Amino acid sequence: MKIPSMIAVRFAVVAVGIAVAPFAAAQATAWPERGVKIVMPFPAGGASDVLTRILAEQLQARLGQPFSVENRTGAGGNIGMEAGAKAAPDGYTLTSATIGTLSINQYLFKSLPYNPERDFAYVSTFWANCNVVMVSPEHNPSRTLKEFLAWAKAKPGGITFGSSGVGTTPHLSGDLFRVRTGIPATHVPTRGAPQTIPMLLSGTLDTSIDNIASYAGMLASGKLRGLAVTCPERWPNLPDLPTMAEAGVPDFVITSWGALVAPTGTPAAIVDKLSRTVAEVAASPEVQKRFLAAGARITASSPQEMTAFVARERVKWSEMVRLSGAKAD
Repeated sequence: MKIPSMIAVRFAVVAVGIAVAPFAAAQATAWPERGVKIVMPFPAGGASDVLTRILAEQLQARLGQPFSVENRTGAGGNIGMEAGAKAAPDGYTLTSATIGTLSINQYLFKSLPYNPERDFAYVSTFWANCNVVMVSPEHNPSRTLKEFLAWAKAKPGGITFGSSGVGTTPHLSGDLFRVRTGIPATHVPTRGAPQTIPMLLSGTLDTSIDNIASYAGMLASGKLRGLAVTCPERWPNLPDLPTMAEAGVPDFVITSWGALVAPTGTPAAIVDKLSRTVAEVAASPEVQKRFLAAGARITASSPQEMTAFVARERVKWSEMVRLSGAKAD
């Protein structure tokens, strides 16, 4: 039976009202009415820091208030995460979290000064990348991963590999590489890319399997040579580098990611408005290019999508930490 025109209009109005209600609620808040601080748990110049500053700039442009980044480093990101968790839940202190601080650290440390599941309102993911196997052309003749494996097997005492700390994805990547290839390898923790790069260039480290974003400039300049990437497919800005599977090491996919979180108790209207703004940023072709130039893909998710994603990541990384035997305490 055909619905009378007036009833059809009412149905349409109700349907539209239901569809736009979440958006209207998110936009109803006047937030932000002053500057917003984003706590960065890692050093300036690293991948997470660089990408967070690009995002902060874009949020400032769209929301009309200053977005500043404050580095609170130490303890594998735990110090900054604790500061973010204990901030007032008013939307004026956010935290730039990572795969490590939300899905790995709880399996490395006997205890954390924050609870990654209960202490934060999840806003959105905003970047993703993978790791790259690197050597210094000045100290290593290898041009392919196969050549590096042959060189490493012939080296007395095995190789050294650097990472930004115990239990980080570069550390777990190096341990997985050691197990899969059977090459003796010694882990050398560093304070991140600013320390790892000089050690690679000097030959103190033989290799590092670290995230692309922190080394994009060094790879582009040729000062460091990439041998393979840990992505499931080739990286857009490094199309000549094979995946680990293509290079001869199968079942070796490791990706990293970052996300924006707020203290638990932050009003849902603020969280939703911020999440939608991140999605707007991620839809910009110009920003997409900037992220790729910095070594990452820009991403976006709803709070609900991010919650489900992080839960899945915890399952995967708890097992990897268990297999590696890594402990941070």
